[in-house]
Amino acid sequence: MLNRREVITHSATVAGLLATAGLLPTQAQAAFNAAAFEVKTMAELVKMLGGSAPVESKDVVVTGPDIAENGAVVPVGVSTTLPGAKRLMLLVEKNPSVLSAMFNVTDAVDANFSTRVKMGQSSNVYAVAMMADGKVLFAGKEVKVTLGGCGG
Repeated sequence: MLNRREVITHSATVAGLLATAGLLPTQAQAAFNAAAFEVKTMAELVKMLGGSAPVESKDVVVTGPDIAENGAVVPVGVSTTLPGAKRLMLLVEKNPSVLSAMFNVTDAVDANFSTRVKMGQSSNVYAVAMMADGKVLFAGKEVKVTLGGCGG
């Protein structure tokens, strides 16, 4: 079984090969940023991606269980109804890498995504929306984990 770092490395290799062959759109090539998955805090991530200081907003919604029975498969989601969102992200504060998922969006896309993440321990989960004007909005939710998923 591959670990997270190996998956990222393999993904970067595949994306590079596809880009070299001209099989990826230019926007997808520019948006792929494996280094973002190595960042340890929300502030570092936002700075790396060129956003302003994050501000809490009721227009960004994070979904997930209050208590996750199994930290290996925790269902979480991020959404916003605000126009001008260009990127939505899911962050897990106490994971080794804070960024768990990143979605590039346009106004033509319903900005509503769900996925499953691994959580080794109870933690705050953040939904972050980076807007076209550089603003960064977020919402948070505490998820308690009863059985760790990151090797626990």
